[in-house]
Amino acid sequence: MRYILFLILTFICLSCNTQEENKKKGTETDDISLLAALPYEPIYPENNPASKDKIQLGKLLFFDPILSGNKDVACATCHHPEFGFAESLEISIGVNGEGLGSKRHFKNPDLIPFVKRNSQTIVNTAYNGFTNSGEMLPENAPMFWDLRAYSLEKQAIEPIKTLEEMRGKSFSEETILIEVIDRLSKIQGYVQLFQLVFSEQYPINIQNMAKAIAAYERSIISNNSRFDQYMRGDESILSTNEKLGLAAFLKSGCTKCHNGPMFSDFRTHILGVDDNEKLGFSDEGFENNYAFRTPTLRNLRFTSPYMHNGKIKTLTQVLEFYEDLSGGK
Repeated sequence: MRYILFLILTFICLSCNTQEENKKKGTETDDISLLAALPYEPIYPENNPASKDKIQLGKLLFFDPILSGNKDVACATCHHPEFGFAESLEISIGVNGEGLGSKRHFKNPDLIPFVKRNSQTIVNTAYNGFTNSGEMLPENAPMFWDLRAYSLEKQAIEPIKTLEEMRGKSFSEETILIEVIDRLSKIQGYVQLFQLVFSEQYPINIQNMAKAIAAYERSIISNNSRFDQYMRGDESILSTNEKLGLAAFLKSGCTKCHNGPMFSDFRTHILGVDDNEKLGFSDEGFENNYAFRTPTLRNLRFTSPYMHNGKIKTLTQVLEFYEDLSGGK
């Protein structure tokens, strides 16, 4: 289904606005310059340039459960290639879990809660915060549903420190990183790789571990889609239906939140998604006001379920949610 993305976006956007709102907005957002192709290469922090060896080291760390307190969960557990580097569960099972995707479950006995939110894809996170103007500082790239970290380097450390994601109950938030570095320092293969990548006397440390993981994550990009090619000037690459969908996407005001090369303003918004009962409490989001960051629309058909807590399972249900939100129920 070549035009599924634009048809879906069209339906979402047409459902987002009441007739009165559409009359007020008119064609003020009917401007394709609000969107853009992704750059061919991401921007790297000055203190963390990419290299083949660093990316390889980061990949090993990303898939290694040695980074977790109980050695039973890796970064890739909740960001697996098979699921678009996201996950097919509503909210993730981190520590004390086994299996992948829909087959993942808690071991018994279990005293660990679910991970708080739906696992977002790491594909194109190298471009988080990128604007139409091309201005971006990777050190300030917004991460997580609640913007609690900026830059991939800082993001890489947070799950390791979080109880339900990777830390578990065997270590405190203050001691887990010390433990992980100690483990890595005892593995000769890692010692050699860190020495190869980082020219320091003691290269295995928290900062370098984060840099390597971030370098790998920046290598997971999808920046030459047919939409990117269209925005670069190939008008024949999209079908007629896709072009109609794009026009409707622009005209109906979707770009108010889903704009720029990543189809996201990277700001937080309150939508009123139902709580996920698996949590056992109400997730208050950014600054405890129930707002969550606008997700990218790129590759969305590979990253179900949807919303910050995975409460909406299909794109059809997403459309129904926005229709109800606009008063069309």
